[in-house]
Amino acid sequence: MVDSVPTPPPRSATDFFSDPLDSHPLWFKPNLFLSPTFDSESYISELRTFVPFDTLRSELQAHLSSLNHELIDLINRDYADFVNLSTKLVDVDAAVVRMRAPLLELREKIEGFRGSVDSSLVALRNGLQQRSEAAAAREVLELLLDTFHVVSKVEKLIKELPSVPADWSNGDLSSNMKNAMSNDTSLQSIENGSNIRETQSMLLERIASEMNRLKFYIAHTQNLPFIENMEKRIQSASLLLDASLGHCFVDGLEHRDENAIYNCLRAYAAIDNTKSAEEIFRTTIVAPLIQKIISQGSSGMVSAASGDGLADDYRQFKQCIVKDCKFLLEISSTENSGLHVFDFLANSILKEVLSAIQKGKPGAFSPGRPTEFLMNYNSSLDFLAHLEGYCSSRSAVAKFRAEPVYVEFMKQWNVGVYFSLRFQEIAGALDSALAASSLVPVQNSESAQGNLGGLTLKQSATLLESLRSCWREDVLILSCSDKFLRLSLQLLARYSNWLSSGLAARKSNSSRSNSGFEWAVSAAPDDFIYVIHDLTCLATEVCGDYLDHVLQLLSSCSGDILGLVKQSILQGGKSLNDLAPLAINAIVEALVEKAVEDLRQVKGITATYRMTNKPLPVRHSPYVTGVLRPLKAFLEGERATAYLTKETSNALLLGAATEITGRYYELAAELVSVARKTESSLQRIRQGAQRRAGASSDVSDHSFSDTDKICMQLFLDIQEYGRNLSPLGVDAANIPAYRSLWQCVAPPDRQSIIKL
Repeated sequence: MVDSVPTPPPRSATDFFSDPLDSHPLWFKPNLFLSPTFDSESYISELRTFVPFDTLRSELQAHLSSLNHELIDLINRDYADFVNLSTKLVDVDAAVVRMRAPLLELREKIEGFRGSVDSSLVALRNGLQQRSEAAAAREVLELLLDTFHVVSKVEKLIKELPSVPADWSNGDLSSNMKNAMSNDTSLQSIENGSNIRETQSMLLERIASEMNRLKFYIAHTQNLPFIENMEKRIQSASLLLDASLGHCFVDGLEHRDENAIYNCLRAYAAIDNTKSAEEIFRTTIVAPLIQKIISQGSSGMVSAASGDGLADDYRQFKQCIVKDCKFLLEISSTENSGLHVFDFLANSILKEVLSAIQKGKPGAFSPGRPTEFLMNYNSSLDFLAHLEGYCSSRSAVAKFRAEPVYVEFMKQWNVGVYFSLRFQEIAGALDSALAASSLVPVQNSESAQGNLGGLTLKQSATLLESLRSCWREDVLILSCSDKFLRLSLQLLARYSNWLSSGLAARKSNSSRSNSGFEWAVSAAPDDFIYVIHDLTCLATEVCGDYLDHVLQLLSSCSGDILGLVKQSILQGGKSLNDLAPLAINAIVEALVEKAVEDLRQVKGITATYRMTNKPLPVRHSPYVTGVLRPLKAFLEGERATAYLTKETSNALLLGAATEITGRYYELAAELVSVARKTESSLQRIRQGAQRRAGASSDVSDHSFSDTDKICMQLFLDIQEYGRNLSPLGVDAANIPAYRSLWQCVAPPDRQSIIKL
């Protein structure tokens, strides 16, 4: 038995309140020691943050003691087995020797079997490789045989062609092939009464299908001596097929033989040679027709500029297409025919039209003459739309537009340069009008000749004409509609900036030369009536008929785009409306300055009553009747009654009356303040003199003072001023400055109620 390590004394059966022997603190978890990822250093570092080191060490020692105790218990429990283990292990080496012999024998057998398997595997792999090589060789041989049979078959079929023209002879053809082609006695495939042309086209289609097979075989048997030896025969057969097919296709086009054309097109599609068919149709049918329409001189150019128009040419092109080209377009668009690979519209018709225009009328593409350029451009778009009408589906239209010829045709029309010229033309006209040193009224004759919308100024009429020019039929290009919209907004901004800057310069009295705003500084108040009237007319036109016209032209756009266009134009119209108050303020300022010239006579009241014995005034001063005379004359003038609306007149009247009253109050308040200060100073001087003379200070002068007389005169004047405002339609009591003026000069008993 193994001696046990010292253990703590056993706990009494009645010890109910002490901890059990195997109890541990909550922070000590022995199960963590059995984890494969247990790390003692990290475990100790984590516990030391909240457990003292001595406590941790004592707990670990206690756990070690318990482990040792358990180990001893296990040994003591199975002690008999441990003792018997040594007695049972007898003659172990001899047993090992006896076991080793059969194991070695088994190993030798396994190695021998492995060697035989490896040799069999190698032999099997060699056999499979030889089989694969044989299969590949057989496949190549079969391809070569098929190639030879197809070449022979093509040559045999070519010999069976019904007719051969004399010009098919080619120096590259072999003599055997020439002899075969010269033999016209082999007509075995022609049935009695059948059409030779149709039979020939059917045979050519068959040959083309065989040639397609031949191309497939050659692609899989490249760089083989057998194929290289047959290369001349293949080339000869290909040349003969191309020549025969071309001749048959031309013959079919000339005689409008639909069956022959259909078979030829299928043959071209089979050999993937659509370009040749398109080129033959272009040179045989299209080119002669186009050249008749666009005649070329010796230099290839038309001398007269007026001869660059294309509208009449396009009209004749359409007639020729309907008459001489439509039959082929219908054949090539036949459903389930496999002829969709041809694009005669682009590569035959449009290509020839483009070439003829470039050679015969190169000036048609020049944007230097914008009007003629736009006419030709619109005619060209209409012609392209006519060609797209022959497309059987949307995908066909998309394919037509993606063709290089179509793209090249559209590149000829430099719409960017065209817009630049139009921009200079339209914007330059407005800049020239706005550069004038004064406002230029529209003549009656000019107003009668054009629809100017009731505008009165040349600058405004030019703006409206420029805005309309952006969307005229003879100016607008829909593909550049975004640029023309931007130009329209720029024109509105240019006019608004011209007007607002001029009014600002007038307000700041900027009269420097070459400032560009002389028109505003030198303009009379009546001239701004035209400005206000034109702003109203322009805003109404821009936000009304003009906006509707633009939206109608852009009706094909999406709703979101139309919403943005509408919002931008309405914003431009609002910018015009926002300028009307500035123009009204300019008129008000001018009228106020004229009224102030009469108001300055208020200062003479002080001289009238200062140090004089004049009695209290009983009537208003003469200057009062002249204060509102400029305002009244302006509102009753011919221009104001003719061009100002009632709302504008009321706004102008109220603004001018308020401003004049405010200036009146400033002058009167200053006058009364100075008078009272002066009277106070004189009173102190007078009282000092009386004290020095020994006069009684109780004696007071009960007569009216000079300040009282001045205030009474001002009171009578403002009463008359208020009465003069009433006929104009302004209630003086509603003007804050007038109420302040009344409080300043009215007698104490009348300050509470304004009564004129």
